[in-house]
Amino acid sequence: MLIDTHAHLNFLAFDNDRDEVIKKCLEKNVWMINVGTNFEMSKKAIEIAEKYQQDVYATIGLHPINLDTGLLKIKNEELEGGYLEKEFDFEKYKNLALRSLGEGGKVVAIGEIGLDYYWKPKTTKKKELFKEKQNELFLKELELAKELNFPVIFHCRMAHDDLMKILHSTFNILNSKIKGVMHGFVGTTEQLKEYLKMGFYIGFNGIIFKKIEGINFEENIKNTPLDKILIETDCPYLTPPNFSEERNNPLAVKYIVEKIAKIKNESFEKIIEVTTENAKKLFKL
Repeated sequence: MLIDTHAHLNFLAFDNDRDEVIKKCLEKNVWMINVGTNFEMSKKAIEIAEKYQQDVYATIGLHPINLDTGLLKIKNEELEGGYLEKEFDFEKYKNLALRSLGEGGKVVAIGEIGLDYYWKPKTTKKKELFKEKQNELFLKELELAKELNFPVIFHCRMAHDDLMKILHSTFNILNSKIKGVMHGFVGTTEQLKEYLKMGFYIGFNGIIFKKIEGINFEENIKNTPLDKILIETDCPYLTPPNFSEERNNPLAVKYIVEKIAKIKNESFEKIIEVTTENAKKLFKL
């Protein structure tokens, strides 16, 4: 069994053949967690999961770039899930999660949430306000995770220093240790070690096949203990180079396993065994 811990089959890219893709994955014993990025995409992830008795799960959350700060324009095709929200409606998201809790519940985490400074305003004043609004959103969603006792799927792009500051302070603010995974981790080995000290899992996906200045994915994988690794696709994005399909899907998660196994000098089967157990433990599957 393989578990893709971060997929987006709730996105428009799969509207024409979603059920077919999911069926193929389940036939290959590939489970999946479809991740919410705004209210509609979170709701859709739950609806998809509820069509299946097991093996398909959902998360809820407002992705930072889907927050309408009014400070910059982002093209619809660049948004995670297709539209912006003026604010984070705490009770609305909470009620969405509560509809699928309890035994057999399909919501397993809050996410993906965090900080994203890839797109940002040009002036210093607007940049500061932009970051402030994302930070406020992040704290509200962490409060929701605490209230519902859910792990968190963290999104962080070009914002690790600020994310770490918030997480360190939040341990005190929320008076609890947050559990979660750093989704699609792109950071330095020093940043990786800091997240590991906090107890977080590290998610690896197809981005490990790319070359990014200042990032050594091989060293990051070597420095991540087996019991802290999760595998994911982030489909429909980040298709591994050896995957036969242009659009990524959960079946491609095996290529992430192969890459990790090679770097770790472990068997393919061992990486599957450990990462599956890790996913079940974090998300209580």
